[in-house]
Amino acid sequence: MQVQQTMITVASLELERLVCFYQDLLGQAPAVYQAQTYAEFRLPGSRLGIFCPRADHRVLFPSGAGAISLCLEVDSLDDAIARLETLDCAPRGPIITASHGREVYAYDPDGNRLIVHQSWPQSA
Repeated sequence: MQVQQTMITVASLELERLVCFYQDLLGQAPAVYQAQTYAEFRLPGSRLGIFCPRADHRVLFPSGAGAISLCLEVDSLDDAIARLETLDCAPRGPIITASHGREVYAYDPDGNRLIVHQSWPQSA
């Protein structure tokens, strides 16, 4: 199997609320948008799709917070934290220092975890 591109999709019964949140967070309008049905954001190296499951398919998407964890790598963790705070979704807990960089956890309106990560600078 040869993968051409990665796409992450999130099911939400509150599609419009989640689309507005990601539009504000990412600073861009969806590249594809069908009201009450589907939205797609184009990100470097991948796409983020948000859809509302059809009524006859909702049993395939059990409700519950935290269905996904979405990792977003940023240039400035401090700027990202400030942005999250303006969206009333301030990170929960302190900045975590790991071998690969610094990160915080925040949650979108549906309770999906956002891992906002800044890599350590590359040494020369």
